[in-house]
Amino acid sequence: MSTFKKLLIAVLVLACGSAHAALQIQTWTLANGARVFFVENHSIPLLDVSIDFDAGSRRDPQGKAGTAGLTNAMLARGLREARMPEGPLEAALTEAQISDAFADIAAQRGGGAGNDRAGATLRTLASPSERNKAVALLARILAQPSFPENFLARDKARTISAIKEDLTKPEAIAGKAFWRVVYRGHPYAKEETVESVEAITRDDLVAFHAAHYVANRAVIAMIGDITRADADAVAQQLTVRLPQGGALPELPPVPAAQGQEQRIAHPASQSHILIGAPAIARGDPDFFALTVGNYVLGGGGFVSRLTNEVREKRGLAYSVYSYFSPLAQPGPFQIGLQTQKEQTDEALKIVRDTVAGYLRDGPTPAELKAAKDNLIGGFPLRIDNNRKILDNIAVIGYYRLPLDYLDTWTANVAKVTAADIKKAFNRKVAVDRLATVVVGAAK
Repeated sequence: MSTFKKLLIAVLVLACGSAHAALQIQTWTLANGARVFFVENHSIPLLDVSIDFDAGSRRDPQGKAGTAGLTNAMLARGLREARMPEGPLEAALTEAQISDAFADIAAQRGGGAGNDRAGATLRTLASPSERNKAVALLARILAQPSFPENFLARDKARTISAIKEDLTKPEAIAGKAFWRVVYRGHPYAKEETVESVEAITRDDLVAFHAAHYVANRAVIAMIGDITRADADAVAQQLTVRLPQGGALPELPPVPAAQGQEQRIAHPASQSHILIGAPAIARGDPDFFALTVGNYVLGGGGFVSRLTNEVREKRGLAYSVYSYFSPLAQPGPFQIGLQTQKEQTDEALKIVRDTVAGYLRDGPTPAELKAAKDNLIGGFPLRIDNNRKILDNIAVIGYYRLPLDYLDTWTANVAKVTAADIKKAFNRKVAVDRLATVVVGAAK
């Protein structure tokens, strides 16, 4: 290995180490209500930024599922002409001009909409000249989208094409049916359809943007080679153009778990099976017990109980998994697998028996130790670069998790006991109340 390569590796190791050791999250609230979460890291001359709003798909208007996603996707399709208070007139920009402007300063823009939140991300050089241009452009994208009609027609056509393609895929059919069955009528069950997307108009996007992309509900996360004062200036610059928003309507509670089974015939050779129920919200005190316990049940890949019982002992599936997905309201616990159609009922019985046995007995001492060792040993990979750290800071900020969440993560995993796991699983999971979706084999 050359001396240069050795030096480069050493620098990268030190950079990752310093990011972890100095991971102190500073937080404050701007006068306009935006909340800021910032980690100062001078290991590389970059700034990573994310800004989130309560603008996910759970906020889609009734009958117009897909509005949140289309609104977010179209933020950078064009900018309208606008004037800042006591500032110069800002010219309208096309999608190509926006893209070229980011490319000219080597900045990268991203974003998207999920169930709870939607927003944008930015990676830029930390030097003031490039940083200020990149942040100013992102600020305009958030506040001044023009939502051009021709691009809306194009994006709707693409979305509808993807929906129609999904109607042929058993895994996509199963995934959508799972959310319908588990979240019966709740906003988490809203599903994009050809009809719902066709119904969306430009006025819907404008109204959704005005209601949800507002300063007082913005959550800004940052990590990079800038000072606290610089970070405050960036946050101010990102939100100065955004309006204040009124109160959003309260969302209904997630429905209680209800055991039911839906089978959807499909010509695929295998049945696609999903089993689960609403289980855990962000900040739930059972989170770490469920995380460790799920590694044993189905989150540990080839060393999990489900894999051992379903794949290794009986050869009923190539892979089987389970996970908890916490959201602002209780997100799902889900088990998934694929099996030959004629083996569907046998595989379902084995999965249910395995879960029932786990609820009854909990993990063995050996399973518990292996799960903790893996989760603790793998934790550095969760925060080994600025992008991953940014994602974690954004989650901490948006869901109001403790600021020391990352600092105490391994300690919280280490102190989980078998009794903790058994109690937590029995609080959140009941075999007779797990919904089941099977796409492939009919009854």
